[in-house]
Amino acid sequence: MATPTPHPSQRLHLAAVVEDRLYAAAGWLLGHLGWRPRLETYTGYGTPDRVRVLARVLLAPRGHAGPERERARAARRGFRHFLTVPAPHRTVVLRLGDNMSEIVSDRAGYVDVELPVTGPLSAGSRTAVLECPDGPGPVRAEAEILVLGDDVRFGVVSDMDDTTMVTAVPRPLLAAWNTFVRHASARRAVPGMAELYRTVREAHPDATFFYLSTGAWNTAGTLRAFLARHGYPAGPLLLTDWGPTLTGWFRSGPAHKEASLDLLMSWFPQVRWLLVGDDGQRDPEIYDRVVRRWPGRVRAVAIRQLTGGEQVLAGNAPSSGESPTGGEPVPTVAGRDGVELARRLGEVPGVL
Repeated sequence: MATPTPHPSQRLHLAAVVEDRLYAAAGWLLGHLGWRPRLETYTGYGTPDRVRVLARVLLAPRGHAGPERERARAARRGFRHFLTVPAPHRTVVLRLGDNMSEIVSDRAGYVDVELPVTGPLSAGSRTAVLECPDGPGPVRAEAEILVLGDDVRFGVVSDMDDTTMVTAVPRPLLAAWNTFVRHASARRAVPGMAELYRTVREAHPDATFFYLSTGAWNTAGTLRAFLARHGYPAGPLLLTDWGPTLTGWFRSGPAHKEASLDLLMSWFPQVRWLLVGDDGQRDPEIYDRVVRRWPGRVRAVAIRQLTGGEQVLAGNAPSSGESPTGGEPVPTVAGRDGVELARRLGEVPGVL
């Protein structure tokens, strides 16, 4: 999500230059029309000693803020979520308990910062207050921070597209229709997946859930509403930005997923993870590489098969249940829906 600051000698990619100039022109025009910054916050996470805060500064007409506006935005057709203009390089003041920090949004308006905390935070949901002083008046918003205590021992990282919701990502035209045209409320849940996750929560009352996707942060409100509507356990979203990078036209979806998983592994060494994905977006091979890099940290891998077959895509995940590193076995199960995955995970000790 955050874009690194380029070295003075690094030449920006043409796509980034064009995007920055378009945003600058749009920002100048909308500013003269009375638009002002607004803060869009996302659920962050952390430990008692440090937190990761996620937000974005956007431009919006006056009065386009508050819970009712947020609910209305979540119900719009897909393409309208991408009609946003960021407010880059804006000062954001963050307050969390007795801690205060001053941050500057990046070239796409994002705030993605890891901050040490003085005075340990207690575990659970905490609230950070963000304020953008730039503009005619200060703009404030609250961001939820999920603080995991040292006693949390089990966690779930779930893919979104075609794992929790039916989006048909492997079929590009249908995926585009689902993403940009259909109303968010028309999205269908993958059968049995919400029930599977609730069963995991019953088996591990303190388990934490993260939802990982290559989808854009523009759709965060829609995804949160979808998860709540279908009864999935609440948890932070780990999304990305669809815009150009400093070095290319597009971001790498697999790289985003692997970096997000590596960050969770490094922040929470006491947690053993259930990784859930599907065989349509390279999840099996991504999870396999994570298992290799982090031996002993993954309790099991569950892959939803998009076809009617019994096997995961050839070569995408270990089928023997043996860890490629030669360490402890990492069971890998596959199934067509949550019901089948639940039945097979029920045979894996310590999962259900």
